[in-house]
Formats: sequence, C-alpha cells, structure tokens
Amino acid sequence: MDRIEAMRVFVTALDEGSLAGAGRKLGRSPAAVSRAIAFLENHVGAELLHRTTRSLRLSEAGERYAVACRRVLVDLEEADLIALGERSAPRGLLTVTAPPISGEEILRPVIDAYLDAYPGVAVNLLLLDRHANLVEEGIDVALRVGQLPDSSMTALRVGGDVKRVIVAAPRYLDQHPRIVEPADLTQHQIVTTTHFGHDTWVFPPAPGAAVARSVHFKPRLVVNSVRAALASAVDGRGVTRLYTYHVAERVLDGSLRILLRDAEPPPLPVHLITPHGRTSVPKVRAFLDFAAPRLKAAFARLSAEAEALAPQ
Repeated sequence: MDRIEAMRVFVTALDEGSLAGAGRKLGRSPAAVSRAIAFLENHVGAELLHRTTRSLRLSEAGERYAVACRRVLVDLEEADLIALGERSAPRGLLTVTAPPISGEEILRPVIDAYLDAYPGVAVNLLLLDRHANLVEEGIDVALRVGQLPDSSMTALRVGGDVKRVIVAAPRYLDQHPRIVEPADLTQHQIVTTTHFGHDTWVFPPAPGAAVARSVHFKPRLVVNSVRAALASAVDGRGVTRLYTYHVAERVLDGSLRILLRDAEPPPLPVHLITPHGRTSVPKVRAFLDFAAPRLKAAFARLSAEAEALAPQ
C-alpha cells in the first residue's frame, strides 16, 4: 500500500471523526480505511488510534504522527502547486484563522470578495480565541493582532494602530470609586479575557518615570471570549480591557466609557502570517495580494473611528 495515500486516509479519519466518515469522504469502504490505518501502524510499530464503535482517539504516538502526516501532505500539495507555477490558477481549499470578532467583522467580508474573484478556491475560516500552530494544524494564513515573536513565519503588515483600552459601564462607575490612574484598578471588579492578561495589566511608565506600571489583580470573572467580556462590562459587572474596535459601537451609544486614556499602551500592529514557503502556492499568494490592501483600508478606518471616540 502507498504510504502517502495511507497517511491521507489516516488524517481524513481524524478530521471526519470515524472510519466510516473517512470512507464516505474518500469513496472507500470502512474495511479499506481500517486496512490503511493498520498498514501505517505496522509500518511505525505503534498503535496510532484507539478505536471504538462510535469514535476515534489518538494514542500518544498517534498525536505526534498526525502532526507529521499533516505537514507531509501540506508539503506535497505545495510542491505540486509550485511546480505548476504561473500556469496554475488559484484553486483548492484555503484555511485561514483569525480572532472571532476581527474575523467575523473585518476579515470575513474580504474573504467573501476573494471567493467571488477566485471561483476555484474554497475557504475554511477558523475563528479562534487562541494562537493556532499553523504548521501543525494545516493552516495557510492567520490574522494576528500584536507583536510577533521571532519565527520562520512570513509576515505581511496590514495595520498598525489597534489600541487596547480600559472600559466600564456608566452604571458600574457610578457605584464604585473613581479610576484616575492604573493603580486604582485594584479596588475594582475586573472582567478579563485569557489573552488580554489573566491577572496583570501593564501600562506605560508614569510621566517622569522609566519603568512600566504593572497592575496586579484578582479577577472577578475570567472568560476566553471577547464577546462575553464585552457583554459583562455592558451589563455593569466590572472593568475590562479590549481593543478599540471591540468597544467602539458601545462607547458611541453610551453603554461604555473609555478610562485612563492618558495611560494607554502604544498601538499594536496587525499582520497576515503564513508558514515559510506557502507564499509560493497560488491560492495563498492570491489571497495575500487580494486581502492586504483591503485589510489596510479597514484597519485605517477603524483607527480613525477610535480617534473619534471622545475621551471620558
């Protein structure tokens, strides 16, 4: 049996959640799927899957092997498309990830337009409140807000003025001590998200000082969703920190007030990132070329709207 084809069967079984699902996807019988996986297990000398009648569960060896299989299959697809070069129109499945709100409200309309422009491409948009491992999870492009660590990723900057702001509802502020400086936050109920600082928020140095101010707190509520934090803040449950484009609408309608404007951290950049070498794949190159100018325009508009939010 061809090992590459067996890898494809293995990964499909994982994605579909069952041997029968993989069979339907690939047009094979469950027995043929089972034989392909048994072939791989015999080849590597270890059990890859714990099988039940209803589900599949990766073994420890299977988890490591699945990552390697996905990487091999992506590399093979990339090699085929690169070999076609300019003769190849963008086609196939493009997998993109982004944070939920920016993905829904900013990136999704760009993707819709991209699909209209390139009918040979389908897009899988993953809205995640975490940083996915692009190589291990088979993702082509990610929208990232914030400073990027040194890595082998290729980065294309599409924005540079996303600000983090402290907000709370007027009714909450009317019932609690005034917030004049960052240290005052320790007296308040904090609603925080896992990616904005679980129990510490950092602010620029005070005027005349050189050391950044770190405010440590015991949060009243921790959520892994921006929308949940925003809703709790609007409901008067506490103070939270979010990006300006998360809160702009609620600030404009009076549901939230922005606090500590003179202590805001510097704006953060926004990038599209992709694994090294993927920019040679036509569907990826076309998406970057198509999306970058549109995202730059969108984030420039959001920056202008943020500046229009009156200090409170």
